[in-house]
Amino acid sequence: MLKTIVKAGSYHDSVTLMLLTNEVSTVEGVNKVSIMMATPANKDIFKQGGLETEELMAATPNDMVVVADVEEESVLDALMERVDEYFAKEGSADAKKQGAQAAKSWDQALAQMPDANLAVISIPGAYAALEAERALDEDMNVFMFSDNVTIEDEKKIKDKAHEKGLVVMGPDCGTGIIQSVPIAFTNTVNPGSIGIIGASGTGIQELTTIIDRLGEGVTNAIGTGGRDLSAEVGGTTMLDVIDAMEEDQTVKVLVVISKPPAKEVADKVAARLSVCKKPVVCLFLGEKPEYYEEGFYQTYTLDECARLAVSLVRGQKVEEGTVDCDRSRFFKKEDKKTIKAYYSGGTLAGESAMLIKEALGLQDCAHQEGFKLNADGNVVIDLGDDVYTQGKPHPMIDPRTRVECMEEAVDDPSTGVILFDVVLGYGSHEDMAGALIPAVKSLQEKAAAQNRKVFFVAEVCGTRNDFQGYDESVAKLKEAGVIVAETNMLAAKTALQAIGYDFIPEQKETRPKQVRECEVSAPSEKLVKMLSNKPKVINIGLKSFAEVTEKFGCDVVQYDWMPPAGGDITLIKALNFLRNYEGFDIDEANRKVIAKVVAAQPVLKDNVPAKTVIPQLNENNGKVILHAGPPIEYKDMPATVQGSCVGAVLFEEWADNEADARKLLESGEIQFVPCHHCNAVGPMGGITTQNMPVFVVQNETDGNYAYCQMNEGIGKVLRFGAYSEEVVNRLRWMRDVLGPTLGRAIRSLDGGLAINPLIAKAIAMGDEFHQRNIAASLCFYKEMAPIITDMDMPQDEKSSVMKFLADTDQFFLNIMMATGKAIMDGARTLTDGTVVTAMCRNGVNFGIRIAGMGDEWFTGPVNTPQGLYFTGYDGEDACPDIGDSAITETVGVGGMAMIAAPAVTRFVGAGGYEDALNTSNEMTEITIDRNPNYIIPNWNFRGTCLGIDARLVVEKGITPVINTGIAHKIAGFGQIGAGTVHPPIEAFQKAVLAYAKKLGFEE
Repeated sequence: MLKTIVKAGSYHDSVTLMLLTNEVSTVEGVNKVSIMMATPANKDIFKQGGLETEELMAATPNDMVVVADVEEESVLDALMERVDEYFAKEGSADAKKQGAQAAKSWDQALAQMPDANLAVISIPGAYAALEAERALDEDMNVFMFSDNVTIEDEKKIKDKAHEKGLVVMGPDCGTGIIQSVPIAFTNTVNPGSIGIIGASGTGIQELTTIIDRLGEGVTNAIGTGGRDLSAEVGGTTMLDVIDAMEEDQTVKVLVVISKPPAKEVADKVAARLSVCKKPVVCLFLGEKPEYYEEGFYQTYTLDECARLAVSLVRGQKVEEGTVDCDRSRFFKKEDKKTIKAYYSGGTLAGESAMLIKEALGLQDCAHQEGFKLNADGNVVIDLGDDVYTQGKPHPMIDPRTRVECMEEAVDDPSTGVILFDVVLGYGSHEDMAGALIPAVKSLQEKAAAQNRKVFFVAEVCGTRNDFQGYDESVAKLKEAGVIVAETNMLAAKTALQAIGYDFIPEQKETRPKQVRECEVSAPSEKLVKMLSNKPKVINIGLKSFAEVTEKFGCDVVQYDWMPPAGGDITLIKALNFLRNYEGFDIDEANRKVIAKVVAAQPVLKDNVPAKTVIPQLNENNGKVILHAGPPIEYKDMPATVQGSCVGAVLFEEWADNEADARKLLESGEIQFVPCHHCNAVGPMGGITTQNMPVFVVQNETDGNYAYCQMNEGIGKVLRFGAYSEEVVNRLRWMRDVLGPTLGRAIRSLDGGLAINPLIAKAIAMGDEFHQRNIAASLCFYKEMAPIITDMDMPQDEKSSVMKFLADTDQFFLNIMMATGKAIMDGARTLTDGTVVTAMCRNGVNFGIRIAGMGDEWFTGPVNTPQGLYFTGYDGEDACPDIGDSAITETVGVGGMAMIAAPAVTRFVGAGGYEDALNTSNEMTEITIDRNPNYIIPNWNFRGTCLGIDARLVVEKGITPVINTGIAHKIAGFGQIGAGTVHPPIEAFQKAVLAYAKKLGFEE
């Protein structure tokens, strides 16, 4: 049976998950298992393996998915226990390493290393080109280990790099050395005067290790990627690096290797090399040159290429290599034995296939993927090809696929030789020789039992400084009866000799160099600088790459990458479009918006009946109800909000009982309008009608006004859906006594009550202004009490007002809401940028606005708050999130300022002080700056978060945290708890995409 576990938001790199898959596949009762991130490409691999499930297909690229074919359900528990143990072990190992600094975003990485000049990218190919573009935008060179990048994207980023004087190494670039620092799958090579430019992986490894073992060295070996010399790409990286290495005074001999280029590119590269001021040794794999040119030496094998480069450095010929073995036991031609070669390195496999095909006179025009040769029983397979590594570890780090191939080869009676490579260095198995030896010995015994001989021939690609130990690996293999050659050419030659054939390298004459016409460009200063100094690296992906570069003395930031924008390619492209938009500076536009937030001067001016300041309430014969959130019809409102509407109808005396009130509400006679459309906001249901008193707050900087009804206290109240006689009577008392009293008191203040100083005072006293307002409420009470005490009014009314204000800890919330609305409405008079200017919810949809899209709402399904419940209630009783009070978070307080009120974090279910600190720190990831008006002492006297940037929300997948009360889903019960809630990211995604399209983005 197929079982699926989805670990949402748990991102791990592909190598880790491949090794984990191997680890758990041995659990008893597991027939088949695969663990991968749920990217579109990986979902295809799951399908191909017969492991497609509904849960898998619904998962996002940020989700780790385990799909297992198990014999019984209980096996899944054992499997997941093994998964947890594996990650715990990995986490423990990481904790013991001092390691590179870690970052979770580009912003964090660049803040830690603003002068970084190299991005090393090892992430899924669907995203690699986009992150490479970002690196180029930040003026960084790129090393792209990632594969599966389209050739169109490769050309685009390489052209962009060239224009900026930078370079892109890759994609599918497995190996590089920069100032003797190994990058990716690379050996530890001594520095020296030979410079190398090559396609990607084991070709460079073979060259550099031979050179090292011959006693010379390589300081820079630059990979270009296997398609750089294609007609589509045009050799951009190759040509730029040739220019730079020619100017590098430490390079005495330049080596260039590649697969055969497209003719027009080959001509261009050959022309450039023909005018190079330094000796050039060139190898286009598969091409067999007949002669050398003076100063420009074209070679046939990697062995020849390396030895010739060393000879040119030394000014004397380096002797050919030999293989020590007993050739008397070898087969004769007439025995008609075959070679089976299984390689982890594609270039090495290609070279062996070329030599075997030539020596045996084979015609091999077509063969299946992964095969470099498949003719007359002779086989050369690149086990590192995608067809063998999809969902599986690379053969450099896992011997199992190769062992399986060897077993099949021994079962074939024609097999005379099994040829293979052992690649050492960073990224490879810690002891591949040791891992293969048990299989080799077992197969030797099997062949002997059948009175057969099978020769095992290997090349060890490595240096004596590699952590696996070159001499130790060679010794182990020889002890196991393996014939070991020091180069791949010698290994292939020995394999041929073992079946009665041979490869004899041809001697070449040296002719005068033919200088071609070529325009030589001045090398890029940035590129020359990169080749002259240890790189400053931002490592995006595999942590092991960061560990190695740091070990070699580089400054490194480890970017713990997750797919931005939830892995949505269109959104990632939209974000890139906005970041690079040339019409105007979006960042500057955002700074202007938040400058208006900081400059705002909110002042509480009055408390008056809503109909006197909100003209919309006088339309439709006064039968208008304002509600919270984006537009919604009455029939679609949750029961809680419908209950609030019932209470409003009873309050306004449009009906005198619940049944008639509901009938009226359902009749269509009442007009429903969002509070936000009337310069107003309303808590929870947000229900506001003509005769409800509202606070009047003016933003004196911009002259605009905002309104919000008063706080009713806690328990059964209208805003939480209650509509009993007690609720309605309280509303009428507020209309008749509380509102007029506060109105008189506020109007008596010269110019009104400035709110910013009051907020600044209360935030220092522990308020965050959404779930905790006790300090601000007391500060407000302190301002009002002396005035009300002196007012000429009935004593019982005066006492009731004073007691209500003293008892209502959350009274200031509604003033804060009107303040937030006044501030953000002033800021959104600027109509460019991606700053969020409103957030609200109606129980069905969560809506946001951004500066650049004016009044348009962008919505997504609302979530249900998570938190603590009053005794007798739980999450099953909760109403989905409602209210305009998220305007507090929009302006930067509330949940965004959780650290200001650590006392409230446990009440809303967020934990303790550390959780509050972590929450607020995380919110800085999606905001532009800090608000100097609202300083939080226990946050090291830093200001509250300022300016939620919708782009950052989408890019990082971090949504604002909102503190909120929790209403019962059934009208009449009122508040049942408090907690936190996050908006749906869908709303931000829609806003960002719409804004990008407005500015010209095309999907």
